[in-house]
Amino acid sequence: MRNCLQWDATDKGMKNPAITETRVRLRTWLAIGYALFIVYASLSPFAGWREQGLDFIEVLHAPFQLTYTAFDAVINLLSYLPFGLLAGLSLRTRFGAVASVIMGLCLGVLLSASMEYLQMYLPTRISSNLDLLINSVGTLTGALLAVSMTSQTWFLSRLTRWRSDLFLHGKETDFGLALLALWMFGQVNPVLPLLGNVFISEASRKPFAVQPQASFDWWESGAVTLNLLMLGTLMMTLLRVPRNLINVLLPVLGMVVLAKFITAALLLKSWALLLWVNSEAMLGMLLGMLLLGSALSFRRIWALRFGVAVTLTYLIIVNLVLDNSTPSAATSIYHWRYGHLLNYNGLAQTITLVFPLLLLFHLWRTWDVKSGDVRENGGA
Repeated sequence: MRNCLQWDATDKGMKNPAITETRVRLRTWLAIGYALFIVYASLSPFAGWREQGLDFIEVLHAPFQLTYTAFDAVINLLSYLPFGLLAGLSLRTRFGAVASVIMGLCLGVLLSASMEYLQMYLPTRISSNLDLLINSVGTLTGALLAVSMTSQTWFLSRLTRWRSDLFLHGKETDFGLALLALWMFGQVNPVLPLLGNVFISEASRKPFAVQPQASFDWWESGAVTLNLLMLGTLMMTLLRVPRNLINVLLPVLGMVVLAKFITAALLLKSWALLLWVNSEAMLGMLLGMLLLGSALSFRRIWALRFGVAVTLTYLIIVNLVLDNSTPSAATSIYHWRYGHLLNYNGLAQTITLVFPLLLLFHLWRTWDVKSGDVRENGGA
């Protein structure tokens, strides 16, 4: 196994080009991925495009909407704050603090303005200059937060050391870590069962009313098992020592469970708070953990082959066997009625569909480009 790379300037007084490049790549992947989330949420369902006789200059000069609510403002600000943060962190590796903030703000304004311009051609959307202003404020807040974080050299030093000790370096690893973040983001949705992909569509009911007992769905449990195996395989390709998989996997699952519980508490009706924890998910996770424990003895090359087989099987089951419900099927268990929730569910559905395909691409790149590294680190 290769020795860990040297630390960056905060540790040794000089920058390590490999680590700096790794930072840029990973942060750039995350920023691009989040920008795509914004595009999806702003333009979905990508249908009904037509000219509505609007002029973008007039939209920019129009009086601020009097019907604009505080909820709308908070949602827009929080939606663009992560983009400003990720863009600022990426730019900060190459530019100074002031330049990073200005360039990050410009990217956010450009992204928001593009979305508002395109929304003029969607009858279901409203192009708003106030949206543009709030989005820009969110981006600026995120960029300033990024500069503040990078000034904490002790924190970055420890984070860099932890990342270098735990994960491999290289383009494939950076893409894989971004893919891991994508998977976690999709799993946070509380109307998807834990590690599942079928929306919970239980009808609204009165508190404490008894519901008919549904039959156990073995296919759904199998999908949960395969989802966990895909996650485990992905992490095995990223870790320097694959035997550390369980030590890393459990905190990742713990963060997903905590985030899922918090979003459920905020968004769902009280009686639906724990619907995402079902018997199919529990059995699927148990089987997945047992199979992952057995897979730890695999050489990396066999782990890749195992991951490809698992992913292809998952694609077959979720697309040809399971009866996937639509994003709108879960709206009855929300206690909010904002249109953002349908976009949120649609985004989660898109992630569950795209993640296996991106994982296959990642496994192919790791297999093809770094086959020498795979054999060298196999079974380490």
